[in-house]
Amino acid sequence: MSILGNLLVMVAVCRDRQLRKIKTNYFIVSLAFADLLVSVLVMPFGAIELVHQHWIYGETFCLVRTSLDVLLTTASILHLCCIALDRYYAICCQPLVYRNKMTPTRVALMIGGCWVIPTFISFLPIMQGWNSIGIDHVIEQRRHSEATNSTSCVFMVNKPYALTCSVVAFYIPLVLMVLAYQRIYVTARAHALQISMLPSSDSAEHQRNHRMRTETKAAKTLCIIMGCFCLCWAPFFITNVVDPFIDYTVPDKLWAACLWLGYINSMLNPILYAFLNKSFRRAFLIILCCGRKRYGGPSILGANAPCAATQITSSTHVLK
Repeated sequence: MSILGNLLVMVAVCRDRQLRKIKTNYFIVSLAFADLLVSVLVMPFGAIELVHQHWIYGETFCLVRTSLDVLLTTASILHLCCIALDRYYAICCQPLVYRNKMTPTRVALMIGGCWVIPTFISFLPIMQGWNSIGIDHVIEQRRHSEATNSTSCVFMVNKPYALTCSVVAFYIPLVLMVLAYQRIYVTARAHALQISMLPSSDSAEHQRNHRMRTETKAAKTLCIIMGCFCLCWAPFFITNVVDPFIDYTVPDKLWAACLWLGYINSMLNPILYAFLNKSFRRAFLIILCCGRKRYGGPSILGANAPCAATQITSSTHVLK
C-alpha cells in the first residue's frame, strides 16, 4: 500500500501540468519519494528479520540498512515540517510575502535541506560508530543471542546520540508543525468570523454556511494530520530517548512495534496529503482509469481552484 500510494502521487504530479504549478506539490512529491524509498529499501529487510528472527545479510549491510532507515524516515518527517511551513506562509501571510518567501530557489533549498540534514544524524555517525561509544559491550550482547544462537541487526544508541537524533528528527519538526498549524487554525477561524459578520441576505447566508462548513472541515483535517503524525512517531522517539536512561531495558517486541508504527506513517502520508485533495483525486482517477474523458477536462483543478490571490489568503487552501 505504501509503494502504490506514493508511486501514484509521483506519477500524478509528473503527468499533470496543473498540479506542477502549485509549489506545495513539490514538497509532496519529494515526501512521496522518501516514503517510497522507506517502503522499498527499509521495510522489506526489517520484515525479513522479524520472520527469520535473525539477520542474514552481514554486519556491513546492517549498518547501511540502519543508516538508510534513519536517513529516509528523518527526511520524511522534515518534509512534513516544510509542508506545514509552506501552508503557514500561504495562509497567514499576505500574497506578496508568500511569493517572496516561497520562490522556486527557496523551495529547492528547503527540499535539499530535507535530504542533506538527515545525513548528519544517519550515515556519518552510524558508519563511524559514534552512536555506540560507551555501550559496545551491550550491543555485542544483544547482537549475539545465546538463547537463539543467532545474530541480529541491533541498532542501539548512547545518550548523546539519542538526544541529538530525536531532537533533530522529531521534536524540532513537531514544535514547528504545531506552531504553524495553530496559526493556520486561528487564521481560518478569523476568516470564518469575518464572513459571519457579512450583511444578512440569502446569498450571504449561503456563503456563510458554506464557509463555516469549510472551516470545520479544515479544522478536522489539521487534527487528522497532527494526530496521525504524533500517533505514528511519538511512541518511537519517546522510547528512543528513555531507553538509554533506563539501562536499555525496553523489550525488543515493544521496540519493533514502535518502529513499525512509524513506518505506517509512510503509508498514511499519501492519503493525508494527496488523497484528501480533490485535484489529486481527479488526477488519480485519470491515471487508474486510463485517461477516460469523463475524468478529464480543460483543467484538472476544475471549479475547486480559486484564483492565486484567493488561494493564498483563503483558509480553504488548508485543504489543498
